[in-house]
Amino acid sequence: MKQYDAGRDGFIDLMELKLMMEKLGAPQTHLGLKSMIKEVDEDFDGKLSFREFLLIFHKAAAGELQEDSGLMALAKLSEIDVALEGVKGAKDFFEAKVQALNSASKFEAEIKAEQDERKQAEEKRRLRQAAFRELKAAFST
Repeated sequence: MKQYDAGRDGFIDLMELKLMMEKLGAPQTHLGLKSMIKEVDEDFDGKLSFREFLLIFHKAAAGELQEDSGLMALAKLSEIDVALEGVKGAKDFFEAKVQALNSASKFEAEIKAEQDERKQAEEKRRLRQAAFRELKAAFST
């Protein structure tokens, strides 16, 4: 949390959430960010407290988030077992969460790049095969 809490007030506000989502590789629109905060903002202060941040993962686990929502994207980027992390303090949890989110984002980007390369190679192979079939048909007649 320290890394994204620019105001050092113990909360994540709209601009800090924007920065966090961009750094995690899941940028959101202004309205999307407002919607994310509104969905878990229990005290209606327009920012996320530690409890409200945890609520994102609780709702994701309970299947209460829309699959294409920004909160679901945030929840999917990282999973931390709270039983392993303990509840000894928000600082340790948020630091572990941010570290896991950053590494997961990099890993997902690498996997996506590999998948894109494979798709492009497969498409090239299909085009070569189609061109060969056309040439074969021209010579067969």
